[in-house]
Amino acid sequence: MKFDVAIIGSGLAGLSVALHLAETNKVAVISKRALLDGASNWAQGGIAAVLDSGDSHEQHINDTLIAGAGLCDESATRFIVENGKAAIEWLIEQGVPFTPDASAEMGFHLTREGGHSQRRIIHAADATGHAVQVTLEQKVRAHPNITLLEDHYAIDLITSKKVATGDADKSGPRCLGLYAKNVKTGKVLTLSASHTVLATGGAGKVYLYTTNPDSATGDGIAMAWRAGCRVANMEFIQFHPTCLYHPYAKSFLITEAIRGEGGVLKLPDTEGDDAGLRFMPAHDERAELAPRDVVARAIDFEMKKRGLDHVDLDITHKSPEFLKEHFPTIYARCLELGIDITKQAIPVVPAVHFTCGGIVTDLNGRTDLPGLYAVGETAYTGLHGANRLASNSLLECVVIGRAAAKFIAQQEKPKAIALPAWDESRVIDADEEVVISHNWDELRRFMWNYVGIVRTNKRLERAQHRIRLLKEEIDEYYAHFRISRDLLELRNLVQVASLIVESALSRHESRGLHYSQDYPETLAKALPSVLTPQRR
Repeated sequence: MKFDVAIIGSGLAGLSVALHLAETNKVAVISKRALLDGASNWAQGGIAAVLDSGDSHEQHINDTLIAGAGLCDESATRFIVENGKAAIEWLIEQGVPFTPDASAEMGFHLTREGGHSQRRIIHAADATGHAVQVTLEQKVRAHPNITLLEDHYAIDLITSKKVATGDADKSGPRCLGLYAKNVKTGKVLTLSASHTVLATGGAGKVYLYTTNPDSATGDGIAMAWRAGCRVANMEFIQFHPTCLYHPYAKSFLITEAIRGEGGVLKLPDTEGDDAGLRFMPAHDERAELAPRDVVARAIDFEMKKRGLDHVDLDITHKSPEFLKEHFPTIYARCLELGIDITKQAIPVVPAVHFTCGGIVTDLNGRTDLPGLYAVGETAYTGLHGANRLASNSLLECVVIGRAAAKFIAQQEKPKAIALPAWDESRVIDADEEVVISHNWDELRRFMWNYVGIVRTNKRLERAQHRIRLLKEEIDEYYAHFRISRDLLELRNLVQVASLIVESALSRHESRGLHYSQDYPETLAKALPSVLTPQRR
C-alpha cells in the first residue's frame, strides 16, 4: 500500500493534517480502534484562543509561560498563540457547533479555566472534543483521497536503516512508512509513505488511574525513540485534579470549567470538625483557579494527610438551569450514578491526564528523522513546559497540524523504495497470554505508587529496576511469539515508563508537574530534559 502521507492516529491532530493535505495527496489514516476512540473525543473543556478585544496574545502567552513554570519555549508559544484565531476560524468553517453567545464579539460563548487571566475558552457545551471530532470525522470519511484504516495498529516504523538497498543508503536516514496489523484479519500490512505523521496521543495508560482512553499507550513516542528520535520533558506528567471518584465510572473527567464557573473544593462531609471545609485558599492565593499541578498536589496532600479516598467539588450554589445548560454531559453522567450535581457535591480524585513531553519537533512538526513528523500530545514543541495550561492542547493540535501539512505539501516526493514485507516465519503463537496482562498490571501499579504526583529518588530507582526486568521479559516475548495488540502496547508502555523515570531522575529540582521530596527547591534556571537514543 503506497501513500503520499500516512498518519498514525485519528484524533484532532491527525484529522487536521489529513484534511489539510487530502486535496493534493493520497492520505492514509491509521486508527488502532474506531475513529472516535481517542482522547480528543473525550475532551470536555474547550480550546484556548484570543477571540475577544479585551484579551491579547501577550496575556495568553504570559498565562502559558507562568503555567509552564519557566520551561516553555517562548517562540513556540508565541507561534501557536498568534495562530490560534485562524485555527478556530478553520474549525468553524468545517462546521464545528461551538456554543453560541449573541453578546460575544465572535458570537460564541467563552469560558475561563484555571491559569487563564481572561475568558478565552471557546467550547461546545461540555463536550467540545466530541463535537470537533464528529464534525471532522464526517469530512474525513467523505473525502475520496483519504483511506481510513480503522482497527489497525501500528507495529513499528520502517526506516532506511531497515531496508538494505543502494537507493536507501544513498538518500540517507529517512522514515519510509510503517507496518500495521489488521485487528480483524490478523494480517500485517506494509505501508509505504513519502511522509509519516505520528499523531498517536499521550501515554496515560502507563499509570493505574487516568482520564485517558485505553488507546493512550505512548505508541508514537516509543516508535520514534526506537527509530532514533530525541524525546524531551517526559517527567512532566499532568495529573488532572478532578476525575470522578465512583466504582462504576471509568476515567470520567470533571472538566476544569466547573472550577472556572465557581466550583469549590471541599473536604467530604464525613470529616468531623472539618466537614465541608474549603481547603484550596490555604494552599494557593488563586484557590481553585490555580494551575492544575498546584490543585492536584493540594488534593493529594489533603487525601494523604487525612486518609481520604476523595475530596468533593461543589457547584450547588449555581442554578440547576445554569448547570444543565453548561455541563449537560457531566450532569447526565453523574445523575446516572446517583449524584445530582445541582444538590450534591461531586466526589473527585486526581488522575493522569496529559503527557507534557514527547518527541522533539520543530514548529512544522518535523522530528530528527527526515520523513517523520509528530503532532499533538505525542510531540514536544516546547508549548507546555513543566505544566500545560488548560485547553492549550487542542489548540496545539490544530495549529501545528496545519503547519506540518503546509510544510509537507511543499516538499518534493522522494523516490519510492520497495519495502520488505513483515516476517513472522520464526515466531509461534504465545503460550501464556496471562504473562502480558500480569506485566501490564504490575507496570501501571508501580508507576502510580513510585512515579506519581510526589516523587523520591528511592521510589524512582525502585521503579527503574522493575522496568529493566520487565523490558527483558517483553523483548524476549516479542522476539519469539506472534504479536498481539496487548503485547505491542505493553512494549511501548514499558519504553515510555523508562523514559519518564530516566527524565525524572535527571531533574534535581521541583518544578511544575515534577515534585521531588529530595529536591524540593526550584532552581534559578533550568532546561528541558532532552534524551537521545543510542543510534541503531
